[in-house]
Amino acid sequence: MKNEKIFTGFIILFFLLIFAKSLFAAPDYVLPYPDVMPGSKFYNIKLIWEKLSKYWYFGDFGGFKYNLKMSDKYIIEAKTLFEYKQYLLGLESLKKSDKFFKEIPGYLEQEKNENKDISQNIRMLRGASLKHIEVLEKLKKDSPEFFLWQPENSSQTELYLNNAFMDSINIRKGSL
Repeated sequence: MKNEKIFTGFIILFFLLIFAKSLFAAPDYVLPYPDVMPGSKFYNIKLIWEKLSKYWYFGDFGGFKYNLKMSDKYIIEAKTLFEYKQYLLGLESLKKSDKFFKEIPGYLEQEKNENKDISQNIRMLRGASLKHIEVLEKLKKDSPEFFLWQPENSSQTELYLNNAFMDSINIRKGSL
């Protein structure tokens, strides 16, 4: 009788240990697949479409979703461009992502002031922040700290990549 209770306890403990991770783990935030990239003849059309689509996302929840969606798109665009060593274009995309990300807390504050339930949006923002930071940390590790961009027949531009990554990381940490 005593052995049966011990055995049953071990079986229950075994299943709890196996399934505990899946019971308590938050779903991972998934970034979108890269969209049309700079240099494509369709890129300008994409930019126009993005400006027009902003009006589809109205209200506080819509503004939150639009800015998060755009921040995600541009962080992926920046990631792809940095991986292909297109540092100048990558920095521009990173700045766009930062601009959209900075807008998000304002929409959450408006929702909160209107006594709306923002718990799901806060969880989503936290997941997005962590995922963005993960991407930025990898880019920071894999990219040079400083790059001198020298286009043909133009003056050179100094790109302080490490500073840009740290600024972007700090923006995301501010929402945690």
